[in-house]
Amino acid sequence: MIYNQLEAICNRQLSMESDVKPAARAGRNALLLLLAINLFNYIDRQVLAAVEPDIRATFFAPNDPNAMAISGLLGDAFLITYMISAPILGWLADRFSRWVIVGGAAIIWSLASGASGLAQTFTILFITRIFVGIGEGGYGPAAPTILSDLFPIAKRGSVMAAFCAAIPVGSALGYVLGGLIGTHFGWRWAFYAVVLPGLLLGLICFTQHDPPRTGRPAFLELKRRRLHDYLMLFRSRSYVTNTIAQTITTFVLGGLGFWIPAYLRFRDQSPARGMTIFGGIVVVAGLVSTLLGGVLADKLRPRFPGSDFLVSGVGMIIACPLFITSLYLPFPAAWFVMFVAIFFMFLNTGPSNTAIANVSLPHIRASAFALNIFIIHALGDVPAFPIIGYIGGHSDIRIAFVFVSLLILIAGAVWIFSVKYLPADMAAVEAVGAEEQISV
Repeated sequence: MIYNQLEAICNRQLSMESDVKPAARAGRNALLLLLAINLFNYIDRQVLAAVEPDIRATFFAPNDPNAMAISGLLGDAFLITYMISAPILGWLADRFSRWVIVGGAAIIWSLASGASGLAQTFTILFITRIFVGIGEGGYGPAAPTILSDLFPIAKRGSVMAAFCAAIPVGSALGYVLGGLIGTHFGWRWAFYAVVLPGLLLGLICFTQHDPPRTGRPAFLELKRRRLHDYLMLFRSRSYVTNTIAQTITTFVLGGLGFWIPAYLRFRDQSPARGMTIFGGIVVVAGLVSTLLGGVLADKLRPRFPGSDFLVSGVGMIIACPLFITSLYLPFPAAWFVMFVAIFFMFLNTGPSNTAIANVSLPHIRASAFALNIFIIHALGDVPAFPIIGYIGGHSDIRIAFVFVSLLILIAGAVWIFSVKYLPADMAAVEAVGAEEQISV
């Protein structure tokens, strides 16, 4: 019996070696497609932020002190439905074709974005953002699990960093496109620009094939998921503390990202020029930092098994005083300090998401990402939008930025504190996978 098991394992290894090139090609193609979709995902998110002042001017009186807080609800309309739909669609992604879910999600949010531009009342615009959230709720949990099953742990940090590179680039393009298109053609046209690319990319997903869930035999994937496996997420100290740090970071980055156009106008920067410069900063600093963070964590992991948290924490601790300083420097000096601050803030993007994949069992990995999405948005940028808007509306937006930027330091401290937990939690997941592989 032992001989038969060893023979089966050897046959699987030989089969894997013969499929290295096709597997590598499939991994590369999947990464490029998911990266492109993620790019338009974040373009759409930040287009709203870029044209928010114009939307507010369309639907509210100029001197309404509550206008900023109410306008911030547009971000909440997206995020609340995003975080509620993500666990449901993540549960489905653990059981059905993830590519079908990703493709359908991209089509839904692209159509909803176009409908945002057609909205004639604030209520209708609010409803369209709800459907954008539903669409992205399917993409968020499913996409990273496809990549996790196509690439080994040794390369996973770099791959996740490349995938997450769409966050700063897409966000920056959203700011730039929103600012330029909104200035020259009106805010409605900024939403129309993302519709066609999103539809085309969504349709391409239907031609892809799901990779097998790694670390678990195919026939075991069909068994009912045990409650014990899901409870392991909450017993994983790395998963819990990582989610806490990401929640704080999401409050800060989501809130600052949404209100940055209002802040730049407060600092007398023109919408088109200010958003173009800020977008350029996010592209360069965010892209380089996101890629570097993933590569750095992979390189450090042999010596420091908790490198994903170490890189994330150090980056945030350095970023905090730099960002606060940039708020009080005159322009253009403020741009340079803000560039460095943003660079260090984005170092965590790849490593923190890699950690989620590494401490969750493969067959519930989509649910692990979905639960993470639910928590970080429910407690992160959902309350951040109206809170920052309220503070900014009753004092000024710079004071609101100082208040939330102090949380950057707390997020960094949580990651540093959690470095000691990550190696053991990763080893526990690998041990479970090894036991199930041998039991075939």
